[in-house]
Amino acid sequence: MAHDVSEYRQEFDKHKTALGDNHRAALEDIDFALLEKQWPDVVARQREIDARPMLTINKLPSFIRQVVNDARQNKPAVKVQPVDDNADPETADVLSGIIRNIEAISNADVAYDTAAEQAVASGFGYWRVKVDYAFDDNYDLDILIDRVINQFSVYGDPNSTAADSSDWDTAYVTDRLPKSVFERKYKGKANVDWDSEAWAKLNADWLNEDGVLIAERWFREDVERDTAFLEDGRIFPMEDLQKNVDLQRGLAVGELVVRGTRPVRTKKVSYMIMSGCDVLEEATVFPCRYIPIIPVYGTEILVQGKRLWRSLIHSAIDNQRQINYWESAATELVALAPKVPFIGPEEAFENDPGWNTVNTENHPYLTYRGPVPPQRQPLDSGAAIGAIQEAMRASDNMKAVIGMYDASLGARSNETSGRAILARQREGDVSTFHFQDNLNRAIRHTGRILVDMIPRVYTGERVMRILGEDGTPENRKVNAPYEVMGPEGEPEMNTAGTDAEGNEIMQTVTRIHDLATGKYDVVVKSGPSFTTRREEAAYFMTEAVRSAPATAPVLIPKIAEMSDWPGADDIAEELRALMNPNAGQIPPQVQQMIEAGKAQIEELTKENEQLKAQLGDKSAQTAINARKVENDAENNRQKNATAQFNAETNRMDTEVNVAGAQQRKAFGLPIN
Repeated sequence: MAHDVSEYRQEFDKHKTALGDNHRAALEDIDFALLEKQWPDVVARQREIDARPMLTINKLPSFIRQVVNDARQNKPAVKVQPVDDNADPETADVLSGIIRNIEAISNADVAYDTAAEQAVASGFGYWRVKVDYAFDDNYDLDILIDRVINQFSVYGDPNSTAADSSDWDTAYVTDRLPKSVFERKYKGKANVDWDSEAWAKLNADWLNEDGVLIAERWFREDVERDTAFLEDGRIFPMEDLQKNVDLQRGLAVGELVVRGTRPVRTKKVSYMIMSGCDVLEEATVFPCRYIPIIPVYGTEILVQGKRLWRSLIHSAIDNQRQINYWESAATELVALAPKVPFIGPEEAFENDPGWNTVNTENHPYLTYRGPVPPQRQPLDSGAAIGAIQEAMRASDNMKAVIGMYDASLGARSNETSGRAILARQREGDVSTFHFQDNLNRAIRHTGRILVDMIPRVYTGERVMRILGEDGTPENRKVNAPYEVMGPEGEPEMNTAGTDAEGNEIMQTVTRIHDLATGKYDVVVKSGPSFTTRREEAAYFMTEAVRSAPATAPVLIPKIAEMSDWPGADDIAEELRALMNPNAGQIPPQVQQMIEAGKAQIEELTKENEQLKAQLGDKSAQTAINARKVENDAENNRQKNATAQFNAETNRMDTEVNVAGAQQRKAFGLPIN
């Protein structure tokens, strides 16, 4: 089914028109600086006819390489940081490791270097982020970073104002295919009747002798989608929640509970493939809220809202032309020196025909007539010297225009001290730092794109490889709990409470890196790579050993560890043993302290035993005394009872005696 793409063609024409000045300036800079088309065609033809020198002393590539290679040595690195309360610092480190792994498997450094060189040499360059299957035999998706070889194939949003173009709403990526390839690739999907009216009315941009223009049309729309909030704090688009099998299983068994839903306005990015006549592939949603094409700009110039980008060498083109002209002029003047004519009387040259070829051939001798030999006219070398001076002045002007001087280019200059040389190099770095800064912005925007894509692409339980800053690989489980292992490889345990008998209940420590939970942002750290920093550390430690030899036993093994040659770690251990022969032995002072400690421990042990014995005797005596107290108390109790019994007996005897006396008295008997 044919589609009406006239609206898209008009949109593409607007993009192309908006970038016209930038593309023309970039092509001129590339032709001049890199392809060395530095002489105007009219001048070049005339010089060829006149057989005059036409030299090209191209100094511009050295300036380009200086800035590009400086950027290569100071690779920007993406670091993910947590933003809200639901974000986890350890998960942020995992995201950073995933991004480093994506860069490694994609050879992202090639994409970065290509775009940086394009920006320096022509004013702009690009790379892009793609999604593809990780392997041919499974359905796991991977995120990749790919370079854009032809920077003129990308047409960004002409309405963009963001420095990193993160606000692109439309973009086109074009490619031209031969007709035969187009017919074979899109057979059955497109109208390929070249004589039809639909193709005949296209302009040369879409169809010419070189082939058919194919365009990826990227577009971003504002959409409103329902979002689900779970009780555990996670937020999912409703459509993702419904598609995710693991989340649906958790909702079914009650492990997950939806706390609420609400509509949220967001961005949806899609792309389609079209020709100038038809839609070849229908629109497909891309898992990101940004258009995944990242520009790197050179010098930005804003003129009445229009953005222009220029290369490093754009303003130095006229200086290069001057160098070529004056160097050619000086060469021409010096080359004329052997052709200065001889002056003499006419008869002086008659007897020897060699005088006719004296400026073009070498003769062993020449004869002449007359008393005075012919004399060669002196050469006026002032013009040649002046031309050389003008060439030198043009070269100095070029350095001033670009802002990079001899010290920045590695050449010797008037500076004599190291501090002065570094200061001049720093001036050159500051003058061109906006190229490095624009590269940093592009990589930071790439980090935001990756952070946005990772939860959408790497869904469900998955074991992923992450890379540390030093490139060390590690496998981590994401989107599912895992046991935390201790340093000895055993699971870490913590107390989960106590049972009914008061015993502690131990459980394994678990952790989860949920890539879809929380908000994260990225920062870019620019500087030497880990390898470069390690080499610098080795260099400064070597200098430290030279200035302070006493540090050698400590630093020399470290220097070996920092080196890249094979067996460096083993040699470092051997050096450590060699530099510290007593490394495995206890120093005498420490040994004396240990012996003194042992003696003190023995003495304390004896005192402890004595104290225990004394404590035992005291315990026995205490028991005896307690028993004695108990016996005395019992004896006293018995004495008191006996005394009480005797008192009662005496009382009864007294009462008996009184009663007997009264009876005797009553009967008139005598009382004892």
